[in-house]
Amino acid sequence: MSIFSLLFYSILVILLFLSFFSNFVFIVNQQTSAIVERMGKFHSIRHAGLNFKIPFLDNIEGKLTLKIQQLDVLVDTKTKDNVFVKVKVSVQFKVIQHKVFDAFYKLDNPHSQITSYIFDVVRAEVPKMRLDDVFERKDHIASAVKGELKEAMLDYGYSIIKALVTDLDPDDQVKQAMNRINTAEREKVAAEYKAEAERIKIVAKAKAEAESKKLQGKGTADQRREIARGILESVEVLNNVGINSQEASALIVVTQHYDTLQSMGEKGNTNMILLPNNPGSANDMLNNMITSFNISNKIGEAFRKKNNKKIQKK
Repeated sequence: MSIFSLLFYSILVILLFLSFFSNFVFIVNQQTSAIVERMGKFHSIRHAGLNFKIPFLDNIEGKLTLKIQQLDVLVDTKTKDNVFVKVKVSVQFKVIQHKVFDAFYKLDNPHSQITSYIFDVVRAEVPKMRLDDVFERKDHIASAVKGELKEAMLDYGYSIIKALVTDLDPDDQVKQAMNRINTAEREKVAAEYKAEAERIKIVAKAKAEAESKKLQGKGTADQRREIARGILESVEVLNNVGINSQEASALIVVTQHYDTLQSMGEKGNTNMILLPNNPGSANDMLNNMITSFNISNKIGEAFRKKNNKKIQKK
C-alpha cells in the first residue's frame, strides 16, 4: 500500500469518526436553551455548554433565546372625540428560564400572540379618552398593556419586562388643526401680556400725573397762602400807622400793579405793555395815584412822629 493510499484512508477514518462523534455531542450557546426530544417525545432541556445525546434516538427539536426581545406594534384606533390616531407600542419580553417547556410547546408564535393582546388593550383604552387625554395619559395606556400581557403571557412561559407608548400620530388634518389652535392660543397669551403691559403703563402715567397735579395744587395753595399772609401783614403794618383797611388795600393793589409793570419793563424782549383803554381808565389811574401819594405821605408823617418821640425820650 502506497503512502498516498494510507494517508487517504487515515483521513477517511478520521472524518467518519468525527461524523459519528458529532451525533453524540452538541453545543448550546450562552443565553440559549435547547429542546431535546427522544423518539419524537420531549426528553430534556439543555443549557449553554457541551451536551450529549444518543444518535438516531435523540433529536434537537428547537432552541429558544433567553435574551430580552423587543416587539414594536403600530395600532390604528379612534379616540372618544372621533379622531383617528396611530399608536406605536413597544414591548420588551423574555423567556422565563424555568418555563422553557411552556414557551416552546404552549405557544407556536409568541410575536403574533403579543401583538393580538396589544391591539385588544389599545383599542379598548384609547376610545375612552379624548385626543388630548391620549397624549397626557400615555403611561396609563402602557401600564394597561403591560398588566394585560404580564398576566396572559406568564402561562406561556414569557415575562413582560416593559411596555412603552413610543409614538402617537394623529391624522394630518388633525395635526394641522392642533397647530392652528396652539398658534392662536399663544397669540392670545401674547396679546394679554401686551395689554397688561399697556395697562400698567397707563396706570403708572395716570398716577404720576395725579401726583404731579397734587403737588402742583399744594404748591399753588402754599403760594396763595403766603401771599395772603403777606398782604395781611402789610395791612396790619399800615393800620398801625393810622391808615384804615380800605386805603391800605388800595395802596397794596396799586403797588402790585406798578411792580408788575416794572417787572415787564425789565425783560429785554418785551416791547408792548397792555393798559386799560376805556374812558374812565385815565381818571381811575389818576385817582389811584393821588390815593397812593396821600397814603405815602401819611406813612411818612407817621414814621417821622414815631422817630421824634424816640429822640425826645433819649
